[in-house]
Amino acid sequence: MTDQTIDNTMNNIGWKSYYELCKPKVVMLIIFTAVVGMFLSVPGMVPWQPLIFGTIGIGLAASSAAAINHFLDQKYDAKMARTKGRPLPHGDLNGKQVMGFALTLGFIAMAILVFLVNELTAFLTFLSLIGYAVVYTIYLKHATPQNIVIGGAAGAAPPVLGWCAVTGTIDPHALLLFLIIFIWTPPHFWALAVARRDEYAKADIPMLPVTHGADFTRLHIVFYTVLLILVSILPFLTGMSGLFYLIIAVVLGFTFLYYAVLLKKTADDVIAMKAFWFSIVYLMVLFAALLIDHYI
Repeated sequence: MTDQTIDNTMNNIGWKSYYELCKPKVVMLIIFTAVVGMFLSVPGMVPWQPLIFGTIGIGLAASSAAAINHFLDQKYDAKMARTKGRPLPHGDLNGKQVMGFALTLGFIAMAILVFLVNELTAFLTFLSLIGYAVVYTIYLKHATPQNIVIGGAAGAAPPVLGWCAVTGTIDPHALLLFLIIFIWTPPHFWALAVARRDEYAKADIPMLPVTHGADFTRLHIVFYTVLLILVSILPFLTGMSGLFYLIIAVVLGFTFLYYAVLLKKTADDVIAMKAFWFSIVYLMVLFAALLIDHYI
């Protein structure tokens, strides 16, 4: 192998490692819900400036928060099979590189939002970044089994951020979108936590199935899924959306409930992972339905 080949390989690894720090799959979902919030905030087309720069700013801020999470969680990630291959525990990057990358992304994100979008969006995005990267990662995640419930507020913010990027205000309908994601987060993440409870226990992270048992968590997944069905109907009941959205929301909700009940009955970790993956599809399709309904 030549020196040039080695250099090219290392550069490729470096690029992929920095990309992985951003948690791209999570960030894409965040961007999608934020963009839906933008389109729902106006009757017609979203003005180009908040659409483009708001999306970039929110996406970069989410990527910054993800990178900070990688840095702060590196010793726990090294103990878990699901995360030990991440750039820091795997040794692809060091802490200085990761924090430099995270802070650079965060600074660019804030500059874009302050100067090219509006100050309220920048402020709310900054609060969301700190809420996830610092409050949740450093404190809540290790302090209480309700970590994902309380910390879910940061992850539920993107539709509000998108709405605010366009209107410069916090609208009650935007808060409904926040509420949907806030209620969706516990059954989504607890399904994964049930399937990976031994790993969380090994890392000494007090997720609900570790502290209260898998059966208790499965029951709460059912409860939260029922609550999610009720909350997901609110956009229709408040006149924010129409019949098309209602039908999609009900079908999605009861499909999610099917997986939750099946998980409770079978106590099968394979079903837990199926519920986890469906929950992602659930949120994407639900917000897509909101968007389609808005224009029909």
